[in-house]
Amino acid sequence: MGVTAPQLYKWRKEFEEFGEGSFPGKGNLKLTPEQEKIYELEKRLKDAELERDILKKAIGIFSKSGR
Repeated sequence: MGVTAPQLYKWRKEFEEFGEGSFPGKGNLKLTPEQEKIYELEKRLKDAELERDILKKAIGIFSKSGR
């Protein structure tokens, strides 16, 4: 099949480290549980910052129109 021994060892090591997520296909990233947690927290932080910025602008608009 044209697969070399080092390639098999690499695949085995990946499977031991990532389990079923070792061979995701379609370009999906292989993430450890810690990396998944970091990714999720960064996404939530970005959403919270966006929401904060929108609320700041809304406060500015409403405070000007109330005078």
